[in-house]
Amino acid sequence: MARLIYVSGGCRSGKSAYAQNLAESLPGRRAYLATCPLIDVEMEQRIALHQQQRVDRNWETIEAPRDLAETIEQARDFDVLLIDCLTLWINNLLYEAEKKEITLSEQLIKKQCLELIETCRKKEQTIIFVSNELGMGLVPADSISRLYRDCLGRCNQTIAKLADEAIFMVSGIPLTLKQG
Repeated sequence: MARLIYVSGGCRSGKSAYAQNLAESLPGRRAYLATCPLIDVEMEQRIALHQQQRVDRNWETIEAPRDLAETIEQARDFDVLLIDCLTLWINNLLYEAEKKEITLSEQLIKKQCLELIETCRKKEQTIIFVSNELGMGLVPADSISRLYRDCLGRCNQTIAKLADEAIFMVSGIPLTLKQG
C-alpha cells in the first residue's frame, strides 16, 4: 500500500528542500512531478535552479501541470514520487477552468483531491506532496484571489487529512503534525 506524506509551509520555508531530501533518503527510483508552468523568464530561471538541484541525484522529471491522478497512474515504474507542488496544481486548474468559462468550487477541488488520493492508495509507492500554507495571511482583496485561497485551503485540508504523515515547515525546521 502507498505511503502518503504531506509537506506544507509558507513561501521559502524549506518545504521543497525537505521533501527532496526525504525522497532521496528512500530506496528505489524517484520521479519529480513538476506542476509549474513556464510563464515567464523569471519562472524559467526558478525551474532551471530546481532542476540543477536534482542533477546527478537519480531523478526523472515528469511535467504534470493539471492531471496529477493520470500522471501518477502512469508513473508505475517509480518507488518514490515527489509532487511539487499542489499550490501550482490548484492555480493551473483554476486558470484552465477560467479559460473554459467554468467556475471551480471548493467542493469540486475536494472531489479532485479525493480522486487523487484514491489513485495514490492503489499504488505501492511513497508519494510526497508539497504545498504552500496560504491561510495565515490577510483576506485577499479580490474574489479570484479569495477563490484561489479557498480552493487551495480545501485541497490542503483534504490531502493532509488523508496522508499518513504531515509535516509543517517553519524557517527550515520541520514540525511533525501527523506521524504514520
